[in-house]
Amino acid sequence: MFENLVEILKANPRKIVYTEGPDARILESAARLKKEGFLTPILVGNVDEVKAAAEKGGFDIEGLEIIDPASYEGMDEMVDLMVELRKGKMTAEECRQSLLKGNYFGTMLVKMGKADALLGGATYSTADTVRPALQLVKTKKGANLVSSCFILVKEGAEMLCMGDCAINISYEDKLDKEGNVKLTAAAQLAEVAVATANTAKVFGMDPKVAMLSYSTKGSGKGASVDMVRDATAIAKEMAPELDIDGEMQFDAAVSPTVGQLKFPGSKVAGYANTFIFPEIQSGNIGYKIAQRLGGYAAFGPILQGLNAPINDLSRGCNAEEVYQMSIITAALA
Repeated sequence: MFENLVEILKANPRKIVYTEGPDARILESAARLKKEGFLTPILVGNVDEVKAAAEKGGFDIEGLEIIDPASYEGMDEMVDLMVELRKGKMTAEECRQSLLKGNYFGTMLVKMGKADALLGGATYSTADTVRPALQLVKTKKGANLVSSCFILVKEGAEMLCMGDCAINISYEDKLDKEGNVKLTAAAQLAEVAVATANTAKVFGMDPKVAMLSYSTKGSGKGASVDMVRDATAIAKEMAPELDIDGEMQFDAAVSPTVGQLKFPGSKVAGYANTFIFPEIQSGNIGYKIAQRLGGYAAFGPILQGLNAPINDLSRGCNAEEVYQMSIITAALA
């Protein structure tokens, strides 16, 4: 997988900004990328602190761009743009104070085209990475929400894709000020399904999307079953070119014998490689079972629906994971 992504980046040079420049894991990844030469890192942080941390760790970052928000020459321009983007929700001084933080500053570098992608979260929470992205980079045209997926890889096995396992806790109808439904829960889940399938394609997969439930083709009843069934229909309308089916249980999704018995004629049942969970609890549990008991390596969460590739690290990540997520994030650009 990574060999293919590296080839993409060699053919399409990209810059990635790290919001936590002095972190040793970030520096190790940046030094490795500098040596390999197919992706250009930008480090956010105090220049002296970043260089001291690199020297302490023995990481060669000579020649890499280090930008300190406190002394950035283009700060006034950045503040003006952020004020405009926030549309009266923040004053110029509030924007300036936010931009002194690496998460906001790095996001604005992406917004202004000075970087192609962003990776954060080594010390920031997921919320602190996603919030600036929503406020400044914002969602793609036609996207109603940000979601996530994980790519799971096992040696000798095909890749799997699972979503949403990290961002959307549950799906509820969204109401306008008058109390009318403006976006159903099913439409949101359908959007996650199509976005996840499109991400799977980036990694060379031919997505066969299973909309998971505790019911297969009407075998169970309940509000969540209805939502998954409705989401399946909406997703098929959104992307008729994709193989999407549901609602189905996990055994029906992965076992050809069970799948074709419970869901005869389905192109997905028994052959699924892309799994859409009805809420975050089952999604988070599901990908971790595959990781810990199934022996799959899990890469993500990969954020979907934003206007630029911005991804979140686990605060417990190691340098290898930073390096891998850097390649994934930049390749999405």
